[in-house]
Amino acid sequence: MSTTVTVAPNHGLQLPVKPSQPRNASDHFFWTYTEEPHRTRRQAIIKAHPEVTKLCGHEPLTKYIVLAVVSLQILCAAWLRHSPIMSARFLLTSYIIGATANQNLFLAIHEISHNLAFKSPIANRLFAVFANLPIGLPYSASFRPYHLTHHKSLGVDGLDTDLPTALEALFLDSILGKAFFCTFQILFYAIRPMMVYQLPFTSLHLFNVAAQLAFDILLVHYLGAGALAYLIMSSFLAGSLHPCAGHFIAEHYVFDKQPKSARAPANHVPVPETYSYYGPLNLLTFNVGLHNEHHDFPAIPWSRLPLLHEMAKDFYVDLPHHASWVWVIWQFICDKDVGLWCRVKRETGGKKVGGGKVD
Repeated sequence: MSTTVTVAPNHGLQLPVKPSQPRNASDHFFWTYTEEPHRTRRQAIIKAHPEVTKLCGHEPLTKYIVLAVVSLQILCAAWLRHSPIMSARFLLTSYIIGATANQNLFLAIHEISHNLAFKSPIANRLFAVFANLPIGLPYSASFRPYHLTHHKSLGVDGLDTDLPTALEALFLDSILGKAFFCTFQILFYAIRPMMVYQLPFTSLHLFNVAAQLAFDILLVHYLGAGALAYLIMSSFLAGSLHPCAGHFIAEHYVFDKQPKSARAPANHVPVPETYSYYGPLNLLTFNVGLHNEHHDFPAIPWSRLPLLHEMAKDFYVDLPHHASWVWVIWQFICDKDVGLWCRVKRETGGKKVGGGKVD
């Protein structure tokens, strides 16, 4: 039985914009002429509940959680340094503890990218590099501009690198293809942005790479290659068939069955493009499941998103949401009506974020 809750969208939040050219017949994305819904809903919520703006600002608790998780991962790496990679102890620890911890750090970096750990922008940039260390590969400096562009350009083809490409959707449009995508989705999210557009290589990128290399070299020198293998395996499993990895798919893929007319943008059929999740795994993932709330107010930290939901419940109660990230992965793979084509796309609008300055 599906645990995706389907309801009709409310508040009339989709606005018409200039139509694009007709799509190719082999393209099955949900192309739309409408503005992304979050800016409009944010304005409506502030008008109805102006007190929500008091929730904005950094969350001091974030840095302590990150410090604890980084320490946990280094301790686990030390404990497993002599364990064979294919041993039960190594694999189970990597999956149960390591993947959960590194998914937590992925999402800590997500929080930090919005300047929500410290008041100072430079402190956030540097702390993101620290949170990156147990992941094993440098990515925090690149993640931020790509992610902020995702917010500014939700669904815009050629800007929003969270969108699968037509090539991915075409070749992975099967149960086996979707299973492959879910198993290796961390690689898709790592490689796809660079294939869509290139970021300038800044001093922050250099620092990220240098700090990560130094950490990895020291780790191998003092604890051995097995310790680094544990961290890399943890990162891979965190973006593979892991319960917490369900959020990658749950956030913006269209799971509700849509009428055929929804594929024709001229029909202006509203298609939900962001889904929230309110289950217990939010405790491990900085409340990333509250994704409509996050996109509506990216300046509100993870710890106050539940308060936002309660304060503006009249705006959120009727939006579609998921009840299980595990079910999301299963449904995505097995349901013939759900797949990589199930994303809302736009041809125009948005804004690219990512110069060389720290902001």
